[in-house]
Amino acid sequence: MKKGLLFSIALVAAMMMCLSPAMARTKFVTIGTGGITGVYYPTGGAIAKMVNKKKKEYGIRATVESTGGSVFNINAVMNGDLEFGIAQSDRQYQAVHGLAEWKDKGPQKDLRAVFSIHPESVTLVAAIDSGVKSIKDLKGKKVNIGNPGSGQRQNAIDALEAVGIDINKDIQAESIKASEAASLLQDGRIDAFFYTVGHPSGAIKEATSGARKVLIADVAGPGIDKLLAKYPYYAKAIIPIKLYPGAKNDKDVQTFGVKATLITSAKVPDEVVYAITKEVFDNFEAFKKLHPAYGTLTKEKMLEGLSAPIHPGALKYYKEVGLMK
Repeated sequence: MKKGLLFSIALVAAMMMCLSPAMARTKFVTIGTGGITGVYYPTGGAIAKMVNKKKKEYGIRATVESTGGSVFNINAVMNGDLEFGIAQSDRQYQAVHGLAEWKDKGPQKDLRAVFSIHPESVTLVAAIDSGVKSIKDLKGKKVNIGNPGSGQRQNAIDALEAVGIDINKDIQAESIKASEAASLLQDGRIDAFFYTVGHPSGAIKEATSGARKVLIADVAGPGIDKLLAKYPYYAKAIIPIKLYPGAKNDKDVQTFGVKATLITSAKVPDEVVYAITKEVFDNFEAFKKLHPAYGTLTKEKMLEGLSAPIHPGALKYYKEVGLMK
């Protein structure tokens, strides 16, 4: 009995000795994304897939996590719960400068940028029977502005305040995840919802394809122009209505938007960030084909909209290929 026990212990120890070097060589990283019907989740999946193809070369195993969005991802990266996260460019700016949700915490000095990805438009979807044709018509309506911790929530608040609408007094504000808003709109439980997203979007297609007729409302006007002049991370955007044949629009939608960006921490090793950057840029044409929202991407545009310092691992790659000096 005793000999058998000793043999078992010795066998387990030998197995651990054999496995330990391989396990030590593999670095496990997680990319925080967003809801599974948005663009963040497949974006994170595409990046992870590219890196995992060369797992033996880099010793990196990447996984993707569906999360509450930009604010959650930034905080999780700063806390060390995630190695990477996708976040809106405005949220990156606010975290770096200690604004909005980071006002009490102060500037997030360890936040690092890797690259930007696709443009994201502030999208306002409204039911025809609600009478909403533009953002100014939302007074008195039941509107989903997004869950706490999502970038779109602040975008919605900024847009509403810019046109003189108080979210606490003038509308019935709901705080539901964007992935759930389309079904709520179709069920008649809300009149409209905001979603900051790349287009085409599965959630917007769902919202515009149901029995309840909807349109995508303009988020534009003098108030919005002032908003864009105030904040450098906002820019005008157009949503091509041909992407949503079910929407009852007769022309493209005027709105504004931000960019989706990949962020990390200064504490993540240079070689890990370098590998992820290299795989995306070296396989740029393949990456562009992974989602229609990437259609207008160029390598140069992927270095725009970054407020945080660029991580040294990413910077090394950009200098090697001449994208930065």
